[in-house]
Amino acid sequence: MKKRALAGSFFCYNKIMKIRYTRDTLSSTYLDAIKIRQTVFVKGQGVPLALEIDKNEAYCIHFVLYDETEKAAATCRLLPDKSQSSVTLQRMAVLSGNRGKNYGKIILEAAMDFAKKQGFQKMDLHAQIAAQGFYLKMHFKPIGQEFEEAGIRHILMEKAL
Repeated sequence: MKKRALAGSFFCYNKIMKIRYTRDTLSSTYLDAIKIRQTVFVKGQGVPLALEIDKNEAYCIHFVLYDETEKAAATCRLLPDKSQSSVTLQRMAVLSGNRGKNYGKIILEAAMDFAKKQGFQKMDLHAQIAAQGFYLKMHFKPIGQEFEEAGIRHILMEKAL
């Protein structure tokens, strides 16, 4: 990465929502991300906690979208590759009560914008098959064949930034 953004925030839609990001795994932003991920992936989809919280946590930039009441509503993380030219979007999750409000689109656009400003040229992700249509609408392209990860069918997708 060209810039070393460790933590920050920015506003969306006339300051109604806020997105915070951090690399600090002791921060309240990171802890909010973990709570969302545990609710969506561990409790909701049965992903083992040992897979959900992995060795890459400290290397990632964690994003959390806070709604108009300042409650954490959505999260994702970015994992830079070793060459610093590509970034992988991971752990994208929106709490069930907040689905249908475009929070996924908002946080993904914020993460893509952040990655582009940091000098990354490409973003990839492992999309759950159920979410593939969402990523297609965001102009990601599927690569290769479906595969299983944490007991869930996925497909590799990518997009030039």
